[in-house]
Amino acid sequence: MPYNIFMSPQILTPQQLERLCCAQFEVEESHPGLDSPFLRLLASIERSQRSSLLSEVHCAPGEYLVCEGEPGDALYLIWSGRAAVYIGDIEAPTVLGYREPGEIIGEMALLENQPRSASVVALTDLRLLKISRQNFYNLLKTAPTVGMNIMEVLSARLRVSDQARKLGQSSERQLISQVSALETEKQQLLELQRLRQETSDLIIHDLRNPLGSISLALNMLEMMLPEDVLSANRAVLDVAHASSDRLMRLVEALLDVSRMEAGEAQFHFAPLDLPDLVTAVTGRMLIPAERQVTILKQFAPGLPLVMADRDKLERVLQNLLDNALKYTPDGGTVTAAVDLQGPEAVVSITDTGPGIPEDQRQRIFERFAQVAGDKRARRGFGLGLSYCRLAVEAHRGRIWAEPGPRGIGSRFAFTLPLKS
Repeated sequence: MPYNIFMSPQILTPQQLERLCCAQFEVEESHPGLDSPFLRLLASIERSQRSSLLSEVHCAPGEYLVCEGEPGDALYLIWSGRAAVYIGDIEAPTVLGYREPGEIIGEMALLENQPRSASVVALTDLRLLKISRQNFYNLLKTAPTVGMNIMEVLSARLRVSDQARKLGQSSERQLISQVSALETEKQQLLELQRLRQETSDLIIHDLRNPLGSISLALNMLEMMLPEDVLSANRAVLDVAHASSDRLMRLVEALLDVSRMEAGEAQFHFAPLDLPDLVTAVTGRMLIPAERQVTILKQFAPGLPLVMADRDKLERVLQNLLDNALKYTPDGGTVTAAVDLQGPEAVVSITDTGPGIPEDQRQRIFERFAQVAGDKRARRGFGLGLSYCRLAVEAHRGRIWAEPGPRGIGSRFAFTLPLKS
C-alpha cells in the first residue's frame, strides 16, 4: 500500500530530532506508566504463550517506528524509552503528544483496519513489544480483559483529544478577538488617513482662492493708498505680503504632493544633462550677505544623459540645496555632485551641518516631518523632502539620507536610471 504525501524518511537529522524534542504540547497527558493493566496482563500470561504472541522491536533516537499513512497491521507496547507522535511535515510538525513506558501505540489503526493517522519517532533508545493483528485477535479470545484495557486506553485518548479541542476553541476565540481588534485599528487608521486627506483638500481647494484674493487686495491697497499712508504702514503691508506668500507656497506644495501621491502629476521626460542642471540651479541660489557658506560642484567625467522631467528635478535640487544651506553654519560648505554607479547616475547634496539622527533618516521623507529636537533650523512646511521622494520615485529612482564624509554633516543622494 503506497504511503501518503506525509511519508517521512526512516531516520531524522539531529536538527529535526531536536525540533520534536522541544515542540510545545499544551494538552496535559496522563501516562499510565509501568503499572499499566495491559502490561500486567501480558506479564501474567505463560512465557511460552507470550513468546508466540509478542516480538521485540528496537528503535534508535530519530528512527521511525511507524509513518503516517502506513497500513495499521500491529500495535506496540513501550517497554522503555520515549517516543513522539506527530502529524504533517517533519519540517513543520504538529505534535500530538509523547508516549512513555507502559503506553500502547497503534491500537486505533489496528482496530479500525485503517492506515496510520500519525507518525511515531523514537526520541531516545526505544524498546517495544509488537503484537500483530492476528495475534491480537487471538489474545482477545483467550483474555477478554484485554479488550477492556484497550477501551480504557482509548477513553483516555478521547479525553485528551477533547481537551485539545477545547484548547483549540479557546485559541480560535482569542484569534477572532485579536482579528476584530486589528480590524478596528485598521478602520481607525483608515479614518485618520481619510480625515488627513480631507484636511489637505480643504487647505488646497478652499484656501487657495481666498489667499489669492488677499494677495490681490494687498496689491490694490499698495496701488490706491496715498503715498504718505503707504509709507506709514509699509512694515504692516510687508508682513501681510510675506504671510500671504508663505501660505500660498504651503498650498502649492500640498497640491503638488497630493497630485503625485494620487498619480495625477504630469511628467514630461526628455534627455537631460545633469551637470548642466546642477550648475543652473546652484547659480541661482541666493546666499544672504551675512552668511559665509561656499557651494562646490563635483562632476564625474563623461556622464551620459538621463531621461527625466527637468522641471521636477530642478525643484528637487532646489529643495535639497535650500535644506543644506539652512543647516550649514557660517564657514561651512555645500557640495553638489553627480557620479556614475553602474546603470545609474547618483546626484548628491552634502552639507557640513549638524547631521540627522539615524532613527529619523527615513521619517524625514514623510509629509510634515521635521527633525525632532532641532531648534536651530528655521521652521519649514515639512513637505520639501516628501516632494523630493515622490518625484525621484516617479523617475524610477531612490532617495536617501546618510552621514557626510567622516561623519560630518548630512548627505542627501538620489539615483536616476541612465538614458538607454
